[in-house]
Amino acid sequence: MARAPRRAEITGAALVRLLARLTEADVPESRLQFAQRLAHWLGWADAISLYGALGPVGSAPAPESTGSRPAPAAAPAADPHADADQVRQQLARQLTEPALEAREAQDAEGFAPWRRHCNQRQNAMERAIAPLRERLRQQLAACSPAMARLAEVDAVMEQVLAPQEQRLLATVPGWLGKHFERLRRSSQPGFEQDLQAVLLAELEIRFQPVEGLLEALATAQRQAST
Repeated sequence: MARAPRRAEITGAALVRLLARLTEADVPESRLQFAQRLAHWLGWADAISLYGALGPVGSAPAPESTGSRPAPAAAPAADPHADADQVRQQLARQLTEPALEAREAQDAEGFAPWRRHCNQRQNAMERAIAPLRERLRQQLAACSPAMARLAEVDAVMEQVLAPQEQRLLATVPGWLGKHFERLRRSSQPGFEQDLQAVLLAELEIRFQPVEGLLEALATAQRQAST
């Protein structure tokens, strides 16, 4: 008797693996390296900004606002790691709070209240992480000319990648909707726990640039102490 072919193991980000498992989707591995995908996303204006940031210190133009992200006004925190930990913990608590309104409305509205809940949590992550990232860049820029250039590169990369990030993460509620309908048809519980796990995995993705800035700050501190 012939065996059914095994699904290929997904080896990408935790969020992708989790969504693929919950929706039983076959997600092909990308054959493109990050640099190749980045080349597809860069417009000519983005390329000029990135070239300027990689050139002499101070040559990069100030990146424009991405539009959907508010301009940060808070001063940099004294302890960047404590600042990042506080933001991360606050967001994690919000993402795992019981979604009472969505739970109560799902019988009448189906997935719609869960979609609103998911969108609200995604917006909360964006509003909290963008100012944190800017605060860390300000601290990094104050360390040395080399670190100032790195902060400029991060600012340009945020501007370049923000539309792609928003486009891709906007598909998360749709994938969750498929999972919700499948569970409802089979009368299986557990959707809210799965949604929380997906949102926490998305938080990890959104925090990757923050982790990079924290590592750069730690490197600058080690260099300054030697």
